[in-house]
Amino acid sequence: MKKLLLLLGLLANLALAAPIPEEMVRNTSKDVVDILKKEKNDRKAREQVQARVLPSFDFGRMTALAVGRHWRGASPDQRTQLTDEFRQLLVRTYSSALTTYKAQAVDVKPLKIDDAATDVTVLTEVAVANQQPVSINYSLRKTEQGWKVYDVIVAGVSLVTNYRGTFNETVQASGLDGLVKLLKEKNQSGGALKTDKS
Repeated sequence: MKKLLLLLGLLANLALAAPIPEEMVRNTSKDVVDILKKEKNDRKAREQVQARVLPSFDFGRMTALAVGRHWRGASPDQRTQLTDEFRQLLVRTYSSALTTYKAQAVDVKPLKIDDAATDVTVLTEVAVANQQPVSINYSLRKTEQGWKVYDVIVAGVSLVTNYRGTFNETVQASGLDGLVKLLKEKNQSGGALKTDKS
């Protein structure tokens, strides 16, 4: 009985230690803005941003949402490759958005969250020099590993679903391996990938 009570106490402490979505977004986005302000080398900045966001972002879910219905037919190897390549693309896009806007600071709006909630959106405004603030909002879901970001909406445009149409066209034309190839080429060249909004 004592062991059970001890275990329950430990689990309760772990739950309390897990950051709430608002805190996680505040800490992560502040660190990313600081990295982009200090690091002038684009490649090094992206590597640091990727290392910082990896624990907080659910890139597997993000990739599944972007690939859409084709995800179900992907082999484990294709899923791994797609997730790895899409992660690189998303980190590059996310970093570029903050760099383009010359982000100065991030204001995270207060979030009222129900204890039973498993899906939330944290609203933020990025202060931009000599311009109106830009909204960057984060969709998060509760997982066994804690809260994870599964989409980032920059100025009203979802980084995840923005690629769905292009991904669908590519898969229909050249299969999932063709999509992996396209993502690899874009990541190696540093070029932009056509999106549904472009």
